[in-house]
Amino acid sequence: MTATDPALTALAQGWCALSALHGRIEAHIERALQAEHDLSVREYSLLDVLSRQHDGEGGHLQMKQVADAVVLSQSATTRLVTRLEDRGLLERYLCPTDRRGIYTNVTEAGLRLLEEARPTNDAALREALDDAAKNPELTPLVQVVESLNVPA
Repeated sequence: MTATDPALTALAQGWCALSALHGRIEAHIERALQAEHDLSVREYSLLDVLSRQHDGEGGHLQMKQVADAVVLSQSATTRLVTRLEDRGLLERYLCPTDRRGIYTNVTEAGLRLLEEARPTNDAALREALDDAAKNPELTPLVQVVESLNVPA
């Protein structure tokens, strides 16, 4: 295989299209969340992930699991948690069964903000996908995203 191999070129073009779609969507949602709720996409994602925790077996996430869920490094996730904790949207506490573990919960204020921001996020996502679907290079990717039925 050479650098000009058609299969590699097609693969690179597909990756560029996927990256462009992601960037467009994220930027559109970011602007909407910032303007309406003073939240970044990452902050919204973190609140959303942590709001899905429960008290049952395996219901609370360790920081590594949270970092994986929001696609950030552990250190970036810790800084993000600290920022939201300083805003009163999250709180940390020691794991009752393993004193080495620290969990993070969404506060009532965080849950209220998340519920207020969810329609903004959803509308911005829909708008970004509709706009991207007008671009012939992105249309197939939008169709794939829309066809996914992934449980939350």
